Amino acid sequence: MTLYLKYRPQTLSELDLVGVRESLSSIFKSKNIPHAFLFAGPKGTGKTSAARIVAKILNCEENSKAFAEPCNKCQQCLSITKGNNIDVVELDAASHRGIDDIRALRDAVKLSPASARKKVYIIDEAHMLTTEAFNAFLKTLEEPPDHVVFILATTNPEKIIDTIKSRTTLITFAKAKDEEIVSSLEKKVKSEKLKYDKKALGLIAKGSDGSFRDGAKILEQLIAENVPLLSDKVEKYFSTSGVLGIDEFVAELKNKNETWLLNTIENASGKGQSFTVLIENLLDKLHKEMLISVGVVEGKTIFEDRDDLVVLIKLLMDAYGGTKVSFLEQIPLELAVIKWCSAKEEGGKKPEEEPVEKAETQKEVKEKVVEEVLSEPEDASKKDDLLPNIAEVVGGVVTDDIWQRILAETRVANASIEALLRAAKPIGFKDNKLVLGVYYKFHKERLEEIKQRQILERIAGTILNCNLRINCILTEPPKKEVVKSEEVVLIEPGSVLPGSDLAPSSDPLLTKEKEEDIIEVAKKIFS
Repeated sequence: MTLYLKYRPQTLSELDLVGVRESLSSIFKSKNIPHAFLFAGPKGTGKTSAARIVAKILNCEENSKAFAEPCNKCQQCLSITKGNNIDVVELDAASHRGIDDIRALRDAVKLSPASARKKVYIIDEAHMLTTEAFNAFLKTLEEPPDHVVFILATTNPEKIIDTIKSRTTLITFAKAKDEEIVSSLEKKVKSEKLKYDKKALGLIAKGSDGSFRDGAKILEQLIAENVPLLSDKVEKYFSTSGVLGIDEFVAELKNKNETWLLNTIENASGKGQSFTVLIENLLDKLHKEMLISVGVVEGKTIFEDRDDLVVLIKLLMDAYGGTKVSFLEQIPLELAVIKWCSAKEEGGKKPEEEPVEKAETQKEVKEKVVEEVLSEPEDASKKDDLLPNIAEVVGGVVTDDIWQRILAETRVANASIEALLRAAKPIGFKDNKLVLGVYYKFHKERLEEIKQRQILERIAGTILNCNLRINCILTEPPKKEVVKSEEVVLIEPGSVLPGSDLAPSSDPLLTKEKEEDIIEVAKKIFS
């Protein structure tokens, strides 16, 4: 038998969580027993054990006149402990979550107990019930027969509908503190007559992430592998086994110890660590740090800068989403660690240490934004009706109309160049020089290639009636704005919304022809 089952609490006084022990003791002393409990808290904190203890207190043959601790000797107590009492029914909502299951339960509830005083229904992972099942269960939960008590256990109480919650008595199972886990482990090692030091048990507690069950499993594994319960031996075991201590991992994240973090992740991967679970535990820990930092929860956070903490949480949230689709489960977490640790260097740079390219770009933008246009309109007799003359360049900036014509002509000549121009915008024009602000480095590099630039200069020069030179600089992409309107506007192919910088092909309403064109453009860009 595993240690966790062997030393499972059998009375209220044996429950490891002090808060739960006190809450349940107060309820039974009051003799005002609710007909439904909601046990809510993380995995491995004793919810099912506590539910069985409640069932024994309600049915113990020695407790006929008072709700005292169960004797654990009578037929009722022994059968509940063994799990074969027909009046104490345990249901896993993960596999009995539908409306038909609840209807069967509702019918069974009406029957009197076979031998016990109370029929007790323990519904584990209650949040897994469907909405229809919850609604079917509602009436029974609201007015159950006197001989029935329900105990709903869940790790996700927020997923249980409010009408169910309002009809139950909530008992909160908080994550176990390290000292509570150490106390629980100490009882087990003493009963097993094992030599140990308390610091070793503390290391196990840190690796348990607030779970009594996980702590017992780690202890059991150490015993099975003949690892002495001494701090130096246990610490060495953790460093080579892939069993990660969340507190230690978070501490090294705070220190941005990239080498240690990546080595630890790689080692954990080789040992079969679930990175989904690991990131969940990290986020849970950092969530608590965040609440402490804003004063919602008492305690001391290891993060001096709240903004840093927010950045780290966002990185791990992205990694969590990526873990589920990554070919190698550890890659998203590794990338998050690299980004996080790299930010240390970037944040520590002095202004003069800024990358040359970025500094030059900022300087170039200031120097090349045109303040005014000195050119005069051409003679109207020389003007081609299909081409705008230089007068349409207002205030040193190419107008949307001119830019759309440049895009249209470019698309005819070379669709891949036009596709690149969708991530660019004219920001200055003077002395036959057109300055393009390009949003992405890849697009800028492609547009600056000799062949691409010559084609673009020829087309734009023809439209602007001059021997044109084009310069590209990196600039910030425009901010996206969401416009709420009840008016439906149909956009004709080739047209642009007033004031918009978007090319026709990037309009939100695309014809089938436009969609096909974009596919072709993408093929040409990456061919």
